[in-house]
Amino acid sequence: MKIGRETQFVDCRETMGIGLGGGLAQRGTISDGYSGGSKSDVIVVGMSPGPRHVTKPVCEITAGLRREGINPSVLILDAGSSPPPDASTIKGGYGSHFGIKVEEIDVISRHKLCIIHLGNVKHHVVAKAKAILKYIPIKAIIVCQCPVTLEDFAKAGIRTASVKPERPETLGEVIEVVTDVVRGESCPPEKVDEICKKVKFFLNIQKVMG
Repeated sequence: MKIGRETQFVDCRETMGIGLGGGLAQRGTISDGYSGGSKSDVIVVGMSPGPRHVTKPVCEITAGLRREGINPSVLILDAGSSPPPDASTIKGGYGSHFGIKVEEIDVISRHKLCIIHLGNVKHHVVAKAKAILKYIPIKAIIVCQCPVTLEDFAKAGIRTASVKPERPETLGEVIEVVTDVVRGESCPPEKVDEICKKVKFFLNIQKVMG
């Protein structure tokens, strides 16, 4: 019988980040989660943060997972804001674009499950998920604000758990979608619970399959 708290370890981020906030989690940073002496099977990927810190849903999702005994790694993308180049509505315009680095691909690839927190523009959500999963053979749970379904991802060529795209263009696969999570606002407790249940279900399946 266990009494008291279980100790978990989170590695310090490899850099202090940039902009305001000093040592707070910033863009282009990674924290590796450990539990029981082994690395985590789950990684939470967040878009670039605001001026001081990672947006609330990412913090609250990871806190919820840790309460359930799951200690996830956390990756904040260096270029996680704005749409990908192929999703821009302004052709030939200037400005920042969403992108993913080789180093970030390597970090995500170390895990079995990826929770990707995105925003509220449907075609941006789909395009960002596709950009991340294109080169990474990993299962993914998409968390966003806008209503989006597995059919929407499949239409864009993204592999999904239940809908097969006509021409698969990703190595990774979307297995679940959790909507109505607003970027920059507190994540409703019922949504944190929903995410935790989906993650635990996936991990239990993985244990059964060996």
